[in-house]
Amino acid sequence: MFSLNQLSPTITDMIRFDHSHVMVTFHQYTKDKAPSVKKALAETICTALEIHATLEEEVFYPVMRQLDKGEPFVHKAEPEHNEMRRIIAELRRTSGSDPRHDRLIMELMRDVIHHVADEETTLLPQAESLMSKARLSELGSQMTKRRMELVAPKAGKLAKSHAVGFSGSTTAMVVGLASALFAARAFVKKPGSTTGNTRTWANANSMPHGG
Repeated sequence: MFSLNQLSPTITDMIRFDHSHVMVTFHQYTKDKAPSVKKALAETICTALEIHATLEEEVFYPVMRQLDKGEPFVHKAEPEHNEMRRIIAELRRTSGSDPRHDRLIMELMRDVIHHVADEETTLLPQAESLMSKARLSELGSQMTKRRMELVAPKAGKLAKSHAVGFSGSTTAMVVGLASALFAARAFVKKPGSTTGNTRTWANANSMPHGG
């Protein structure tokens, strides 16, 4: 029987897209950028990672623990997220003109790249082997709904950081916005619909991140 959940991207595809979005943003960060641009890029990355980590911890990891309790990455993933949060807190306390800011963003991204490599080569393929496409899409729908709850209070700040951080690169701005809009999709009612059973995907105007 057809379900609206089948219209959702799978949770594994959404996680991969979040990873790509963070990397697109990181690739804009160079030491010669203005301090205000560095701070904007860092804030975009940090918020993306915070939202992404929360989504994984609330929606994805609990399911994977039930399916494969012996998978080692699931058990080390949250401690890695907590270390990431520690660096983010320190990064936010550091001025964009402080040389420590460059070192902290590089330290953060080294950890993120390692985490992403483990996840994309181990956990995501494992999830796709253990769950049907319908189940993966159902979880993707759950992740989208929770994402919108997390993004809503931050939407204005996220849009401002994104605009400042990507202001010098038209191509990256387009790619970054495409990533943001994909990740921000939410169910909305079709024009003229009266019930929640006639909802479809539409792009939201706020920008989420995941990471």
